Amino acid sequence: MQINGCSAIVVGGTGGLGEATVRRLHSEGAKVVVADVADDKGKELERELGVRYVRTDAGDEDSVLAAIAEAESLGPLRISVDCHGGPAGGGRLVGKDGSAMSLEAFTTTINSYLISVFNVMRLSAAAMGRQEALETGRGVIINTASIAAYEGQIGQLPYSAAKGGVVGMTLVAARDLSPLGIRVVTIAPGTFLTPAYGKAGDQLEAYWGPQVPHPQRMGRSPEYATLVSSIVENDYLNGEVIRLDGALRFPPK
Repeated sequence: MQINGCSAIVVGGTGGLGEATVRRLHSEGAKVVVADVADDKGKELERELGVRYVRTDAGDEDSVLAAIAEAESLGPLRISVDCHGGPAGGGRLVGKDGSAMSLEAFTTTINSYLISVFNVMRLSAAAMGRQEALETGRGVIINTASIAAYEGQIGQLPYSAAKGGVVGMTLVAARDLSPLGIRVVTIAPGTFLTPAYGKAGDQLEAYWGPQVPHPQRMGRSPEYATLVSSIVENDYLNGEVIRLDGALRFPPK
């Protein structure tokens, strides 16, 4: 599917991966809606690029529908990318004091990183399903998991479970949506250096870089955005989870 002229929504579009994706899709001619909760950054992108910013809670139906409606006002929605973050709990299943992990820590993370992804996916799919089909189909949904879905570290149980759920939805969603001509692909990033780390970025690079087989560094946001572009343009990519990690495999801790 050609990106030029498509309407696209990027949920989490003010974060490191999201902003890079917004910039990439915009540079390739897409009409982009930035859906996120960071108003200052969203409005900055709006002024700089001419994209649209809509304050969006990924877990709230009405909020996501408003962002989708904004995207549809620019043209038929063909591209939905979800790379939003959110609150996450962690810790061992049983702590050193013998107490069980907080149920709230688990449910908060599942809500942030799984249920909200499902919410965006289902509403985006319904919107795409209303569009006139192109020769290549009606659109593509790109979700974001993590290599923690496969090699979760000690203390990451809630996060690994949530990202594992995103991985698990991918093939089923692609099969569900195949009659509508909508593809579903998930990216599972490894460690990525983003502005969110601030001054700690150098320390993280020094820690994680040597653990990545090649290239020996953390990932860069434009590399994620490049993969998004490739997924959109390659009509035969569907129902797949793509690891973007430099061959990194997380150690237990």
